[in-house]
Amino acid sequence: MVDVAYTTIPAHNITSSTNISPFSSSVARRPPSPSALSVISSHGTATMGDKPSEDISGPQEPSGAQEIKLTEISNTTRVWTGLVAGAVAGAIAKTAIAPLDRTKINFQIHREPYSVRGVVKFLQETIYKEGIVGLWRGNSATMARIVPYGAIQFTSHEQWKRVLGLNVTSPIDHSEDAHIKRFLAGSLAGVTSQSLTYPLDLARARMAVTSKGELNSLRSVFRVMWQQESILAFYRGYLPTLLGVIPYAGLSFFTYDTLKHHYRVWLGDEKPSQLINLACGAIAGAIAQTGSYPLDIVRRRMQTAAVTGEHYDTIIGSLSKIYREEGIRGGFFKGLSMNWVKGPIAVGIGFASNEFVRDHLRRVL
Repeated sequence: MVDVAYTTIPAHNITSSTNISPFSSSVARRPPSPSALSVISSHGTATMGDKPSEDISGPQEPSGAQEIKLTEISNTTRVWTGLVAGAVAGAIAKTAIAPLDRTKINFQIHREPYSVRGVVKFLQETIYKEGIVGLWRGNSATMARIVPYGAIQFTSHEQWKRVLGLNVTSPIDHSEDAHIKRFLAGSLAGVTSQSLTYPLDLARARMAVTSKGELNSLRSVFRVMWQQESILAFYRGYLPTLLGVIPYAGLSFFTYDTLKHHYRVWLGDEKPSQLINLACGAIAGAIAQTGSYPLDIVRRRMQTAAVTGEHYDTIIGSLSKIYREEGIRGGFFKGLSMNWVKGPIAVGIGFASNEFVRDHLRRVL
């Protein structure tokens, strides 16, 4: 057998690999081997035969390395990176829309009809009485709630997807029941996070509808609730909240995941940009807010009844009272147009921030 020496030659001079045989002195031509082609394309030189030369040009940016790393991380790493990313995403999203959130809550709990003029008036009066920082009144309670809420929601969503059999490592899932599972995973994530952080949500609502000096902190809210009401007050309005979060979280995650799925399938883009994530999240937020808004009205009335003096004790009773006194549009959908502004902003920022922080954490591991 004749030994073949591997010799590096300029890529532009190569038209074929040389096959040396002990039975022939002629040179046979054959197409370049795949490994030779890969070396040509990467470095401009090729090696004769199928053994590529060692890469000495320094570290490269392999196209699939980051994605492979993301799929090989342990579930423990998935959990803690998900918690950190969800907490950051929730904090950024809620802080961005805090003034609009406080305005919306005040309209939700009062009978005055919603109007743009009313929104402007409320914002002006708040700034006049409490200063510009007054627009973020209750945001400390929001942060105390949204940081654990966002962390739990996004992390539990990923875990519920695993439990339900959705592929969390592949960006595209073609299973027949994937749509149903996406909705269920979102709903269960919403129930999990809402149940564990509900007292903080109630405290935030009460701080948002009282003036400065009445309820200054989470501590004062909880103290008043404990002294003047009972331990059950900490979960007042929980049932309508739960009934509302099931369609809200379900529609939100379902719409977001479905839009991204179709984007990847139609355009062949495995890794959508942050702008695409933001757009998908905004659409998901608008749809989810609209579908669950009436129950959001009911839960806010029940949460703040003790400080407004109104009587909203049960879901059925609250629905009946709102319908009788304010009607469908003026009662159940009061302030919805504001939600169409703040909802998509918050949800879009939340989804995009979560993926950005989570993926960057997992890449550096």
